[in-house]
Amino acid sequence: MKLTPDNISEVDFGKSELIPAIVQDYATGVILMQGFMNLEALQVTFEKKLVTFYSRSKSRLWTKGESSNNVLKLVEAHTDCDKDSILILANPAGPTCHLGTESCFEDAKPDLAFLGTLEKVIKERKNADPESSYTASLFAKDLSRSCQKVGEEGVEVALAAMKQDKEELLNESADLIYHLLVLLQRTDLNLSQVVETLAKRHQ
Repeated sequence: MKLTPDNISEVDFGKSELIPAIVQDYATGVILMQGFMNLEALQVTFEKKLVTFYSRSKSRLWTKGESSNNVLKLVEAHTDCDKDSILILANPAGPTCHLGTESCFEDAKPDLAFLGTLEKVIKERKNADPESSYTASLFAKDLSRSCQKVGEEGVEVALAAMKQDKEELLNESADLIYHLLVLLQRTDLNLSQVVETLAKRHQ
């Protein structure tokens, strides 16, 4: 069930005052961390739009990143079928783990999660110095150049497939996906919207 400030009273804190809360990166799907929430922590999370837990060691509410500034910006919150655990979808502002890594479960990342990471990097380089990276240089050029690159890479993918050269097909496919992500960013679209379109077609 998707949670809102109006229905959080439906979360079952009857079995335990503290229930587990899993935080997942909204863009990549990577599980970032797990903490515990009481009702007040959940309320504050919605009020501040920042993920807030109840710290068992400090015996108080604790907003993730309150000292490091590596906050978790709330996107959505859900409860499971028994309504006694919480899943938070968030956008992290920096590494989540106190060890300085992206996730507290650093070695458990789905392969496709990298697409979300790559999209973030591309977006960050929109206004960067064109001399600093190839991505920034693409944004500095006319839109037609990005359109051309997508077309060229699409043809290269098809040619590699026709030659049955798997290594070349992988490399050209990677180039095509990268340049497509750049083009989407240039037109104020994103990968999530493409996935949503595919999902609607599947229905």
